[in-house]
Amino acid sequence: MTATSLLNAIVFLAIGILAFGVALFYIGRVMPGNLWKQALAEKNLAAAVILAGIALGLGWIIAAAVH
Repeated sequence: MTATSLLNAIVFLAIGILAFGVALFYIGRVMPGNLWKQALAEKNLAAAVILAGIALGLGWIIAAAVH
């Protein structure tokens, strides 16, 4: 792996995680209530599915940056 491709991967990863964080913040503001509290404390399956989708999205961003 050359220095240029490593730099490209790091930049892509940073932009992807930043965009992902903005999207997560936006979803947290739009949805009523506290998403983490709903999923963990109140055992809300729908909130847990949303969090799982968010985790998968972050995984795809990291995988695309590394690949």
